[in-house]
Amino acid sequence: MTMPFYVPPEQLMKDRAEYARKGIARGKSIVAVEFVDGVVLLGENPSGTLQKISEVYDRIAFAGVGKYTEFEQLRVGGIRRADLTGYAYSRRDVTAKSLANAYAQTLGHVFTQEVKPFEVEVMVVEIGFADEQSHIYRVTYDGTLYEETRMSAIGGSAEELLAHLDASYSEGASLPEALGWAKSACSSVTDNGIAGWEGAVLDRTLGRRAFRRLTDEEIAAT
Repeated sequence: MTMPFYVPPEQLMKDRAEYARKGIARGKSIVAVEFVDGVVLLGENPSGTLQKISEVYDRIAFAGVGKYTEFEQLRVGGIRRADLTGYAYSRRDVTAKSLANAYAQTLGHVFTQEVKPFEVEVMVVEIGFADEQSHIYRVTYDGTLYEETRMSAIGGSAEELLAHLDASYSEGASLPEALGWAKSACSSVTDNGIAGWEGAVLDRTLGRRAFRRLTDEEIAAT
């Protein structure tokens, strides 16, 4: 009988983390920036068919970077969970916090129990009613959950993007201003130019269905 090789738990977790970070770094980052009427999400996406930003529920959006098939699996699971909660209880009971916690549990379980971790990082954004506070949650590959304020970024260039946004951001910005800051931040971390954009807003002035995709013309105009 052959004995399996022994790997210290610390080394195993370190190797898994390094593997996941490399996979995420190969993707294109996404930023979220608050403006006076909601939150704008923007990222580089040269694909015309694969979408990284989408609506989850009435006032909640999802964004993912890394391996598309893996964060798409999380996105679909989140939509199903939101629909079931809204149907069984109330639409007000569907929150970004509950979805982010569910994503954190799933990613944490996969990271510690499965052979290969998910090579993804996800963001869940919710806008409040009227003057209520918006919520931005970021969940990393190992299930760590962060609540961000004003702005957030996911992907391999997240730290550089946040530093760039922090230098530009001011309260009460309009959508064109916030979109301009997001474009400038994304452009600052690439040397080859942006091959294509994908953007969306959660806008409380739109009513219950607050999610709206930005057109190429809107993004180009800023």
